[in-house]
Amino acid sequence: MVEELVAAGIAVGSAGVVYALAAARVVKQYERGVVFRLGRLTDSVRGPGFTMILPFVDRLRKVNMQIVTMPVPAQDGITRDNVTVRVDAVIYFKVVDPADAVIQVEDYQFAVSQMAQTSLRSIIGKSDLDDLLSNREKLNQGLELMIDSPAIGWGVQIDRVEIKDVSLPETMKRSMARQAEADRERRARVINADAELQASKKLAEAAGVMSEQPAALQLRLLQTVVAVAAEKNSTLVLPFPVELLRFLERAAPLPAEPAAPAAPEVPPAQAHSEILGEDSTPPENL
Repeated sequence: MVEELVAAGIAVGSAGVVYALAAARVVKQYERGVVFRLGRLTDSVRGPGFTMILPFVDRLRKVNMQIVTMPVPAQDGITRDNVTVRVDAVIYFKVVDPADAVIQVEDYQFAVSQMAQTSLRSIIGKSDLDDLLSNREKLNQGLELMIDSPAIGWGVQIDRVEIKDVSLPETMKRSMARQAEADRERRARVINADAELQASKKLAEAAGVMSEQPAALQLRLLQTVVAVAAEKNSTLVLPFPVELLRFLERAAPLPAEPAAPAAPEVPPAQAHSEILGEDSTPPENL
């Protein structure tokens, strides 16, 4: 009799241990437990730590509450200005309501991924190429709003969306490179022309000052000679301005003009015969 009681006690104890092991669950710090009792969701969400459920009656489903980093596959699309591009992105989201994440959608990660791909293609079609390349912050905000609107009903919060890369065809890259080169050349020419205009104005002012003081031109010439001589060249080409010659010509005294020689006196009869072309010798007597 005693042996039967001992065996029964051991059997009951073993059954209790097995039941406790079947009912014991451990929820990690970054997880939350959603319990279904006979297929119905219970009111309480199990927090992190040790918890117990009814074996064969309750079913515990753990939901990760960490921020999930999900890459969005590259999407091909045509921008509003008819340029073919390939854009990929990355999305950061987390579960804020574990019950809705389990009940409202079958697989919330797959749903968020599909919604991100659809929204990314929509953003590509509504944007210009310049916006995709230089104005990504605005596009990221628009993409986040498009994904976050349906995700709120799934118990998911979109933390951030970033466009990673924009791939362009090789022909478009070459065209953009030529456009950038032409734009840089245009800016260089405009800057050079502006510099020439400013230099011409300054030179005109300097010429006006030198015209008032002709000696300033000679001083400037001497400064040029000193600057060229500092290079220790064997050959020195010295420009000689015409204005300096004029200045020297005005500064030099004018020489006295020599008097014209007096013409020899010619007798009136000889002068008359020279004018008429006659010989001055008298004719011989026949």
